[in-house]
Amino acid sequence: MTPKEIIARRVARELKNGDVVNLGIGLPTLIPNYLEPGVDIVLQSENGFLGLGPLFGEADPCLVNAGGQPCGILPGGAFFDSAMSFALIRGGHVDVSVLGALQVDSQGNLANWMVPGKKVPGMGGAMDLVTGARHVIIAMEHCTKDGAAKILTQCTLPLTCVGKVHTIVTEMAVFRINNGLVLEELSPGVSIADVRSCTEAAFTVGPDCIDHVDSITEHTGSFSATPGGKR
Repeated sequence: MTPKEIIARRVARELKNGDVVNLGIGLPTLIPNYLEPGVDIVLQSENGFLGLGPLFGEADPCLVNAGGQPCGILPGGAFFDSAMSFALIRGGHVDVSVLGALQVDSQGNLANWMVPGKKVPGMGGAMDLVTGARHVIIAMEHCTKDGAAKILTQCTLPLTCVGKVHTIVTEMAVFRINNGLVLEELSPGVSIADVRSCTEAAFTVGPDCIDHVDSITEHTGSFSATPGGKR
């Protein structure tokens, strides 16, 4: 199982039946593949859809998600303009927003839209989503491709939001942000020391977090079955 699949599987356990969910482009789009049995969510897309589903049959060029990927729509789904879409987001009607990140810090600040000096298309709807959603989950690999930390004491890239992130899920661990960074869960085969070595920000360890310090198992599986924290 790849790191992205491990992350998507763990984030899926955070979603509750009936949640209205907005999934960012890239890794978050894998999450519906790992929903628990009996958990049905409503996918909202900022380009004007409610009730997105998997693609069956031939792709319709007029039906794409926010990342421009062909998709389907479920019975009862709705189409509307961007004004209505962002009214839903800004009005607090999205239960969960799942996004990727370039950086996130211990104060719940997020940087995910640009690297200075590189050409970017713009922030898109990220600023609205993290501000309007009731619960914000960051789904990302723990380090950059160069091995640098992405969970920092303070973000150094331009911010998308200030103090809006609630949960961080990586292939190594699950953190909650509650008056600082709290390590709540480790992936099998990963120790607290492993996480500290890859995390710039200081963090406390939650009382239910099990340290796999004596484990020699290679980290290839999914997270433990311990339920995620309640929103």
